[in-house]
Amino acid sequence: MATDTITPETHAPADPTLPADGTPVTTSDRLLTLLQDGGARHRLIEHAPEGRTDIVSELRGHPLDQAAKCIVMRVKVTKKSSRFALAVVPGDRRVDLDRIKELYEARHVSFADQATAERLSGCVSGSIVPFSFDPELELIVDPDLLAHREIFFNAAELHLSLALDTEDYRRLARPRVAPVAESAAEAAP
Repeated sequence: MATDTITPETHAPADPTLPADGTPVTTSDRLLTLLQDGGARHRLIEHAPEGRTDIVSELRGHPLDQAAKCIVMRVKVTKKSSRFALAVVPGDRRVDLDRIKELYEARHVSFADQATAERLSGCVSGSIVPFSFDPELELIVDPDLLAHREIFFNAAELHLSLALDTEDYRRLARPRVAPVAESAAEAAP
């Protein structure tokens, strides 16, 4: 496992895979560019390809509750209209569908199908980042995740993760913060 620390004072070298005009082409590129340009304190962590939160948290070497588990939700607001939300909860918890439903005053809430989740997030399943680069996808983060100094998540790649300063995350992602995770007692086995 390799780790590179990037601080506001040090910048990663230019990525030779970017087009000549410097426009990011993948979600990972967009994310890393946002973090670098925004002066975010973060570390890149390379590891064996893995998308399951519990296993990748072990590979990265941090407690499960510091992992940002990202789930794309379909929110049916009326009979004929739906919207999508990216719910981000601590890795040791599950999304509370009733809380999402209440938050949106929705008729029904469900997990988005895999193709929709991948299209809206720009990531393969298991590597969805806690950022939204699509205006159709509202970002909602549970406040319990933000209680940590640093959060961890796959960097839109199954073999690459990020450790990101929580203050910098809030500043750059600008999520809606609302309790959307099951309580710790409900999540216990």
